Amino acid sequence: MENKLSYQKVITAVCVLVSVFAVIIHVGNYTVFTMPSILFYAWHLLIGLILIFLYHPLGKGKEKEMSPAMTAVCKAADWILIAMTLVVSGYVIFNFDTYTTTMQNNMMTTELFVLGIIITLIVLEAGRRMLGNVLPIIAIIAIIYAMIGNRIPGLFGHRGYSLQRIVLAIFSDRGVYGTPIGTSATNVYLFLLFAAYLAVSGADLIFQNIAIAAAGKKRGGPAKMAVIASAFFGTISGSCVANVVSTGAFTIPLMKRNKYSKTFAGAVEAVASTGGQIMPPIMGAAAFVLSDVAGIPYAQVCIAAVLPAVMYYVCLFKMVDLEAVKHNLEGLRDDEIPDLKESLSKGLKLFIPVAVLLFMMLALNATPMKSAIWATAAILIMGFIDRKDPMTLKGIIDGAVEAAKSLCSVVAACSTAGIVVAIFSLTGLGLKFSNFIVQMGSNSLIPSLVLAMLVCAILGMGLPTTAAYIVCATAIAPALTKLGVEPLAAHLFLMYFASISAITPPVAVASYAAAGIAQENPMKVGMAAVKLGITGFILPFAFALNTDYITFAWNLQTLMTWISGMVVCYSLAVAIQGYVESKITVLERLGYLVVIVLAITPYFLNSMLGFILFGALYGFRKWQAKNQLQIA
Repeated sequence: MENKLSYQKVITAVCVLVSVFAVIIHVGNYTVFTMPSILFYAWHLLIGLILIFLYHPLGKGKEKEMSPAMTAVCKAADWILIAMTLVVSGYVIFNFDTYTTTMQNNMMTTELFVLGIIITLIVLEAGRRMLGNVLPIIAIIAIIYAMIGNRIPGLFGHRGYSLQRIVLAIFSDRGVYGTPIGTSATNVYLFLLFAAYLAVSGADLIFQNIAIAAAGKKRGGPAKMAVIASAFFGTISGSCVANVVSTGAFTIPLMKRNKYSKTFAGAVEAVASTGGQIMPPIMGAAAFVLSDVAGIPYAQVCIAAVLPAVMYYVCLFKMVDLEAVKHNLEGLRDDEIPDLKESLSKGLKLFIPVAVLLFMMLALNATPMKSAIWATAAILIMGFIDRKDPMTLKGIIDGAVEAAKSLCSVVAACSTAGIVVAIFSLTGLGLKFSNFIVQMGSNSLIPSLVLAMLVCAILGMGLPTTAAYIVCATAIAPALTKLGVEPLAAHLFLMYFASISAITPPVAVASYAAAGIAQENPMKVGMAAVKLGITGFILPFAFALNTDYITFAWNLQTLMTWISGMVVCYSLAVAIQGYVESKITVLERLGYLVVIVLAITPYFLNSMLGFILFGALYGFRKWQAKNQLQIA
């Protein structure tokens, strides 16, 4: 037992040192010094891989079943992998000029070939530990495809490549040191650091209290509170599963105690948590990859995502409200509600850093990296001057460690996806797949969008959002742009479906996590989540066909679009739930579907007709309920 404790202390100490070093090298690269991009990516990948093998050792979760000899073998294997990672990364870092010259001239020496094979195997193992088998298997299939392409007939055939040529592509800035890991190094880590320090400062509890105070007393208050809390927390976590297990641990039992079914409670939390990946200002890691891949500033991506994210949550909020009407569910008692003013005053030190982030990105047009650094500095400054709950040295170290833990899954996804992207680039598979989508869709936009949705959903079932988006963006985005979809709309379309796959059965990770807390059948929770999150399946088609939904300006068109968005959300919720203040008829539900069709179009006259019809249908039921209340 003492040996185990001593070994764990060593691991903890190494993790802390690596975590602190990660902060120094990432923040330093944008403040004190600047490294060449590939050199910086090499440091980042080195840090990420070491953390993966330390935090997720071989045999994790099976320690009780293993003999002492097997435990020792597993520990030795982890340290061998770390040592091999140090050798490969050390070669790139300390022989950087030689490495870049060799790669630029497409030369393959024996030592580079060996190092390239080693880093490929290490990345595949890191991906397996963090993400499961699906993405590493896709990467292996891609490598085999590159080798035997000359034997494949038709559209997907190619001339075939030697193992040396394949390793050269993977070990270059088109592979493990390419765009995916570059995005993780430049953008994602610094926002993970920002989110980690928000969490260390108590953001999760403060956001939770604000949500309870704001919505707890209203009908269906616990579920509404879950939506608000998950939306808040989602903006700083960017991970649907992390969101579920953090806020869901509190909100799901509370919903169950207040007479919501286990299925509905789990579904609400899963849908609300999944929305965090598409909720500005801090979206999921996939949004940063989108910015780099599409060549669109992250601030512009955030602005484009505002209305769709608001629509997603407004529809969910209304669905929850109507569920409360359906089952006559009340809010929380007064003694269960925290004071809103007190919660807001405690949250002031957290709102200021978020305001700094937004001001830097939107008003000053600063890069996301510098914005995140200044916003993180604001958290620390506010923490130091807070006398009631000051930031301590332990808090500073804890923030660095939490950011490092969050980085593990991102590095695993981005580096493994880098192998797939390298093969796509080498063989032209992305263009081939894109042409295949266009041909299957008969050069028609709607069928091609449906095909793209299915591919994203299938990939997303087995992959994290970031990895699913990277593969889809490489293979499908060119097809959508070729068919006339604007680049930002095309990439957002793919990112949305990569995100929403987290609640799409049969493999719905967010629904599964919520089902575990709710103690309910995962498939039931998944199906209920699809119903509650239906907006997430419709919105991508809406903005792919009508870019007004992702365009913001101070004009009448934007105002009409926002009104249209709210009308569509309310109509969709009412049509699905079948209630306003009481049960409505089938004919009325069909009327709301007509409202959606009219309001969602970009045509002014159609939208106005939709608004009028909505006002008549919704207003009548509200007026009827008011009269019945007065008579009673």
